[in-house]
Amino acid sequence: MRTLICLMTALCLGWLPNTASAAERSSEVINRDWTFTLGDAPDGQAVGRDTRGWQRVDLPHSFSQPYFLGTGFYVGHGWYRKTLELPAAARGRRISLEFDGVFQDAEVWVNGQKAGRHVGGYTGFSIDITALVKPGRNLLAVHVNNEWKARVAPRAGEHVFSGGIYRNVRLVMTDPVHVAWYGTFVTTPQVSDDKASVRVQTEVRNDRAAPARVALESEVLDADGRRVARHRSELTVPAAGKSDYDQALPDIASPRLWSPDQPYLYKLVSRLYVNGRAVDRFETPFGIRTVRFTADQGFFLNGRHLYLIGANVHQDQAGWGDGVTDGAARRDVQMVKDAGFNFIRGSHYPHSPAFTKATDELGILFWSEAPFWGIGGFGADGSWLSSAYPPDPADRPDFEASVLQQVQEMVRIHRNRPSVFVWSASNEPFFTQGEAMDAMRDFLKREVAFFHRIDPTRPVAIGGAQRGEIDKLGDVAGYNGDGATLFLNPGVPSVVSEYGSTMVDRPGAFEPGFGLMPETPDQQADPKPYAWRYPWRAGEALWCAFDHGSIASIEFGSMGFIDYFRLPKRQYHWYRKTYRGVEPPAWPVDGKPAQLQLTASQTVIHGTQGLDDSQLVVTVQDEAGRALSNSPDVTLAIVSGPGKFPTGRSIHFSHKSLVAIRDGQAAISLRAYEAGETVVEATSPGLKPARLTITTTGPDKFVPGRTPLAPDLPVVTYPPFTRIAFPGDPINVTINRPTSTSGAVPGHEAPLANDDQEKTWWQASAKQGPAFWLVHLENLYTLHWLSMAMPEDGGPDFVVEISKDGNDWQPVAEGKGGRKHHDFALFDKPLTAAFLRIRFPAVTAAHPAALSEVRVIAKPAH
Repeated sequence: MRTLICLMTALCLGWLPNTASAAERSSEVINRDWTFTLGDAPDGQAVGRDTRGWQRVDLPHSFSQPYFLGTGFYVGHGWYRKTLELPAAARGRRISLEFDGVFQDAEVWVNGQKAGRHVGGYTGFSIDITALVKPGRNLLAVHVNNEWKARVAPRAGEHVFSGGIYRNVRLVMTDPVHVAWYGTFVTTPQVSDDKASVRVQTEVRNDRAAPARVALESEVLDADGRRVARHRSELTVPAAGKSDYDQALPDIASPRLWSPDQPYLYKLVSRLYVNGRAVDRFETPFGIRTVRFTADQGFFLNGRHLYLIGANVHQDQAGWGDGVTDGAARRDVQMVKDAGFNFIRGSHYPHSPAFTKATDELGILFWSEAPFWGIGGFGADGSWLSSAYPPDPADRPDFEASVLQQVQEMVRIHRNRPSVFVWSASNEPFFTQGEAMDAMRDFLKREVAFFHRIDPTRPVAIGGAQRGEIDKLGDVAGYNGDGATLFLNPGVPSVVSEYGSTMVDRPGAFEPGFGLMPETPDQQADPKPYAWRYPWRAGEALWCAFDHGSIASIEFGSMGFIDYFRLPKRQYHWYRKTYRGVEPPAWPVDGKPAQLQLTASQTVIHGTQGLDDSQLVVTVQDEAGRALSNSPDVTLAIVSGPGKFPTGRSIHFSHKSLVAIRDGQAAISLRAYEAGETVVEATSPGLKPARLTITTTGPDKFVPGRTPLAPDLPVVTYPPFTRIAFPGDPINVTINRPTSTSGAVPGHEAPLANDDQEKTWWQASAKQGPAFWLVHLENLYTLHWLSMAMPEDGGPDFVVEISKDGNDWQPVAEGKGGRKHHDFALFDKPLTAAFLRIRFPAVTAAHPAALSEVRVIAKPAH
């Protein structure tokens, strides 16, 4: 009877699928009801540890919650603990924990004993805890730190790097004979309109003490659940070992091909049998499609040409930081698709399994990138502002192993996703100290070869390949910024992997942000729209879709066409109108506020494990219900029920705060980890309030007066992330930054004036009249010193100008020609700029405009 009760309990808790035998696999999300403390608590794993001072948290969770932009974030340690209740039926089963992402060093403890460790912040991992658990109550503890490490990727980047268990965690029970973690790889080697061949590679593990003769049945179902192919194989799997099954299934007749217009998915069902008894069932969604990049005709999907129109996407969102729900990730994908885009570049790290599930199901191609990343204006080792590739040879073997480990995990997790059409090895790794550049290039070649070995079905890109002679090291070159104008018909398949970079808060202007692309020669000579979309160019990706946290500056993170709270800027509506034909909404007007309107992306949150949420939007209106641009302070408060904001039971918006209301609107996502009705009220002094009810479904009921309520959390402003720079900090911020000019003599292009080498130079093509050279610093900096070197004496007079937006220019210095070096002190008054332009009003053949090296000594403006 006790066994029967335990089995029934397991079924009710979701331990075992109620349509399968008790022997088959179960997978339970365990995101709710953890305890947490910030800091390295002594004996945080100990069973008897007093945790009364710890706080209750739910996953996904970030060390920095609540986070609302800013360059600072907590760097250090944190401990998580959770009670696991295992039924008696768990005895004899294999028990494992699957983490979708922990940033970045995670040690897992069970019942006071160490179960395993994983280092790498953006890829998931599985840990076998069978030997450490028992039926009944068990203690799970996870020690996490997000400290910068010289030998762990990434070493650099412009995002924020907050610690935490910021993606889902699952408790999985299987038979000792089972399909391994993400252990299937489905490929379709031959695809036509008539048929598609199917190859299935399956890793089967046997954790028994004796070899097992295992039958694997692989069955393909179409979207309606009809069987379209089936194959059965038998192998002997060694004790405490694994075997790899390689099966060629019957061809699928008249296959439905996956594309953004028709995101059709098949399902592979893998069943394992030992001695005729079913022991495991594992499902793998997949799609059938072909991809091909060419150097002269661009990109082809399913044999048809497709110009890629995309956007770069970071994962974090207002308040919750990196710890976003699956539902929030899906909304992000939907917003980009709704704007008429057909691909997303995952900048600049592997994204969550939920994200690529959404790109599969909603229909948008995904560029999946390894976390090998650089940032301009880097300093000495010690922070994420370091050299992308290690300058110290002693650090290189372990760093390379870290990159390849995360590459292997990324490929294993996402390889069956038809939306994933290219792997990317990097982003701007040329931001590496000069003495390490050759070693960096050599590693890139080996990284590309590693990708090819573990997945020969997809091309490998070099993201951010516009400097450092790296664009031809992979199958596809991704050029950022001025790469669109510098690499004209480069002879290799290529995309503009970043363009735009418009720093603006919502609402912004109703206009595109095409960056430097309109400055390409063909665009200037050809009046037709988008002349930069050459026949050989595969596509272009906007930088970027969403505002995001950045260690560089708040302004640097404000380049999205959607703000951090997931409210569209007017630029978004320009793209949506142009690409989809959807007219923009009526813009808010200035008026007399009278009332508030409160709306939600959905009024039902599905489940109590933090996989779903609801996006709430509050709008200021006049008496007639018109949306106003007035932005009074607004508060959202939970009147009753189980919901919570990242700040607790209420959140206050102000146009003077980073928790911002702008242009008459504010937004935030609401979560609930108990089932029931949450009543939310929006209030503002003197205005009619608004209420909304959100219902959460699931087994964990909210009981008024008994269920603990979410505590109110202050918005902590951490100090700016500490930079450990080269001697002489502030530093030169121009090296390898994007440039543009009035024209250049062949062999003396604009980037040669900020490549940190005086032996190379830019020379204007103009023989008479004006000329200019411009550098985009890609951030707002406080300028200290300007140094200019000319290739020779006798140059023309010049004027130095600066700008924050590239439109309004302020002269800050001028110089007479005839000298080889010019130096200007700029710190006598505060000067802040993102662009610097050197303008030559009167060039002559005898006195050409030329620059060997331009150095701007500056520090980030905070």
